[in-house]
Amino acid sequence: MHDDRRITEQRLDRFVRERLLPAIYGRSVPLQLSSWDAPGEPVPAAEAIRQLFTPQDPGAPWGKPWSTKWLRLQGEVPEGWGSAEGTAVEIIVDLGFNSDVPGFQCEGTAWRADASIIKAISPRNYHVPLKLLGGGLSVDFYVEAAANPDVAQGWSFAPTPLGDKATSGDEPRYRLGRIAIAELNETVWELNQDVWTLSGLMHELPMELPRRHEILRALERMLDIMDPDDVAGTAAAGREALAEVMSRPAYASAHELVATGHAHIDSAWLWPVRETIRKCARTFSNVVALMDEDPDFVFSCSSAQQMAWIKEFFPELFVRIREKVRAGQFVPVGGMWVESDTNMPGGEAMARQFVEGKSFFLKEFDVECQEAWLPDSFGYSGALPQIVKSAGLRWFLTQKISWNKVNRMPHHTFTWEGIDGTRLFTHFPPVDTYNAELHARELAHAERNYRDHGRGTMSLVPFGYGDGGGGPTREMVAAAHRTADLEGSPKVRMGTAKDFFTAAEAEYRNLPVWVGEMYLEMHRGTYTSQAKTKRGNRRSEHLLREAELWCSTAAVRLGDAYAYPETELKRLWRLVLLQQFHDILPGSSIAWVHQDAERNYEAIARALEAIIGQAAQALVGQGDRQFLLNAAPHKRGGVQALAVAEAVKPEAVVDAGKKDGGYILDNGIIRAVLDSDGLLTSLMDHSTGREAMVPGQPGNLLELFRDTPNEWDAWDIEEFYRRNVTQVTQADTIDLERTEAGAVVVVKRTVGASSITQRITLDAGAESLGISTTVDWQEREKMLKIAFPLDVRADRSASETQFGHVFRPTHTNTSWDAAKFEICAHRWIHVAEPGYGVAVSNSSSYGHDVTRAVRGDGGTTTNVRVSLLRSARFPDPEADRGEHTLELSIRPGAGIGDAVEEGYRTNLKPRYVIGSKPVEPLLAVSNPALVVEAVKLAEDGSGDVIVRLYESLGQRSAGVVRANFEAHGVLATDLLERPVEVPGVNVGQDAAELVLRPFQLVTLRFAR
Repeated sequence: MHDDRRITEQRLDRFVRERLLPAIYGRSVPLQLSSWDAPGEPVPAAEAIRQLFTPQDPGAPWGKPWSTKWLRLQGEVPEGWGSAEGTAVEIIVDLGFNSDVPGFQCEGTAWRADASIIKAISPRNYHVPLKLLGGGLSVDFYVEAAANPDVAQGWSFAPTPLGDKATSGDEPRYRLGRIAIAELNETVWELNQDVWTLSGLMHELPMELPRRHEILRALERMLDIMDPDDVAGTAAAGREALAEVMSRPAYASAHELVATGHAHIDSAWLWPVRETIRKCARTFSNVVALMDEDPDFVFSCSSAQQMAWIKEFFPELFVRIREKVRAGQFVPVGGMWVESDTNMPGGEAMARQFVEGKSFFLKEFDVECQEAWLPDSFGYSGALPQIVKSAGLRWFLTQKISWNKVNRMPHHTFTWEGIDGTRLFTHFPPVDTYNAELHARELAHAERNYRDHGRGTMSLVPFGYGDGGGGPTREMVAAAHRTADLEGSPKVRMGTAKDFFTAAEAEYRNLPVWVGEMYLEMHRGTYTSQAKTKRGNRRSEHLLREAELWCSTAAVRLGDAYAYPETELKRLWRLVLLQQFHDILPGSSIAWVHQDAERNYEAIARALEAIIGQAAQALVGQGDRQFLLNAAPHKRGGVQALAVAEAVKPEAVVDAGKKDGGYILDNGIIRAVLDSDGLLTSLMDHSTGREAMVPGQPGNLLELFRDTPNEWDAWDIEEFYRRNVTQVTQADTIDLERTEAGAVVVVKRTVGASSITQRITLDAGAESLGISTTVDWQEREKMLKIAFPLDVRADRSASETQFGHVFRPTHTNTSWDAAKFEICAHRWIHVAEPGYGVAVSNSSSYGHDVTRAVRGDGGTTTNVRVSLLRSARFPDPEADRGEHTLELSIRPGAGIGDAVEEGYRTNLKPRYVIGSKPVEPLLAVSNPALVVEAVKLAEDGSGDVIVRLYESLGQRSAGVVRANFEAHGVLATDLLERPVEVPGVNVGQDAAELVLRPFQLVTLRFAR
């Protein structure tokens, strides 16, 4: 047979483009338009509808960036339209979409005159069915049109002023398109879905497979039957020509895909939080409308915060969603407050994501989520399996790990083992997207890409437009039905995440195991970008710790005389959790988002300082004695952990002397030598007498790197940054200051256009050297690091993560090792050889790198560097410019326990209060390896005391936790404070005896 395949395919493409698509809406008439422009920020629909609307010219330009235009659409449906079988009347609304990509440009929401929401309007979902208007043949409704600018600009990563309302300009970004009443030919629409499905499948099949050619010839017969001048009249015959190839069942061994509707809506990113709230309303109204049409359609919604917004701002829609939850179609998943970053949030914050998320879904929908759902976070902490299981969840889903630049994950369905040994059934969908359209290309990729064939037979595919919102469309649902049992295609069935996990768990028993973190080989720059946002997060986490501890202590010690501020603490926690969303805390959002975050953090700090001050004053009473509030889990200044007492000042003093233009600082515990440029040439602890620094390689070395990633500027650091570095070795001035606590060497430097002041501090009794670096940062596309070359032969580094630490190699033996050239640590990083180690702690930095080299003398240099600042130009062209203060400490002769203690010391500054009496701690822990992370009152308002602690050293540790108040029983609980059996926990009346495995997390409930 002659090969005319390409001729037929070209014929089909042109027929679809020029004949079939235009015939979907056979006839149309324009609508009468009037409009009202909101003068500033968006207003509720009820308020907008009351305004004076004036005539609006069709096709007119509109929409300065971030503005809102309200349109009123009025008209009458022509007689007879929609009355013929297979036809319906719809209003089509083109707001002037500049591409067919939804979520990253202008968007609309249709509203009835009673201010009830209808559905959203976007480039691939621009129809409003007449039957949804409820007005017979009269058309009269409103469209809230949001002029969100296209910040992405085709993903050119070029700097743009559009991400800041103050710099985005006043020029209209859009021009109104076709807005009309149209008659939908449902048969033509169905034919188009048939062609889309079959054509897509045909192109995915091998050329030598008969099925491919059968589809081609069926499409050819359809083209021959169709009259191009009467598409509507011949569409039924065209469908009949395709019916036989559409009815062929799938292969018995075809891969099975459980398709769940989804809309991964970023809670802030290239738009502010205020716009996300509207994106959620648009998307969820679309979803509910689809559910009304198709009872088989189900939708997975992962973020409790987004549901809370709907409840607050769109209560009528929330009621409809609740009905669909009861029907099993709208399915809460994930159990988190937001889809947060998992690298940087502290342990208690990570736990609270699940506490707040699961509690909200239980309260509002009576749904207990069982699957953690994090498709788009930038890597996954090794502590997550334990946290997820402790929150009562069974399964985990991620997608982002498919973005790895070098190494490919070896499994798609596997057991994930966390740092403590907890194991979690995990799925990584082989479709490699969380925004699937259910196109044949995606389905075929999922089947070909699946790495567990022969053991597992199924995978999950989340479908629907996401990131900027939109969700599933009727076309996607149609594709799901057509591929349910279609030869050559995987079998697609719509279902829930629970449906998938239950079935996959049952069929795939002996799973492969992945141990430790799932490190993403991209977006490493997010550990450093937007330093003020990161500082605000770290400060907020520790202020919340203090507030809950002292408020709980006051509630127990003072009884009815003190009211625990439960509602306000919850509000503040939820705001902190929101800002841990995976495009806010990582620093990868537009300027507007980070400006909001910084304002929020300042407000959080003010509120928490007031709460702490009130609780502290209530505890110590009125008087003239100074007390130290020690919120750390370790003794400090002679004050017990979690107690209030008068601090004991160390008897020793700091000896500070000048040497060769530099200074020697010695407090009898450690000795530091700074040269005339303020570089750290020697650091020794007297207990070992060992030198930590490498001869001739000073520490406290600031290094300025060229920072020009290939793409994703705020997100990425590329390994080649190391090849262009300027070492900042020269000081402008260096001076010594005496303080009441010790001595400070003040060093001033100039780096490019930036000025830097360092305060290098050694206090009496301190076991570490403090380094506070204040930078007026004015660089662009540069990265600033601080380096400490250490005379330690370390083949791995330990980095704090949630409720423990993770080891990473310092060598590059494998491609997996080499990929970890930038790593995340929380409050500390530690490097050691047997018998000796050094800890470096920080107050708000997360990015680090650790390298090693063998010197000519045979010794090994382990170079620990902390990433201080970046200056990416997209999506925020002014990112990080301004003043920053970043604090570090370096502790020689340190073990892991010392590193843990140093991390708390750096982040919990001494807090003093004037009063009359000390306060005993609420509880005592017999072993410092068992670290108390949180003390709070129970969520149920009972007044019970909740204590969350973990084994911190990475070894088996035993101890007793005893209440210093009248307790009436102790229970081990999950994170939601429900009783559970926990290995290694033996509870009594007022104490718990613990024998914990490495990094084991325990929550105890002391009844009052």
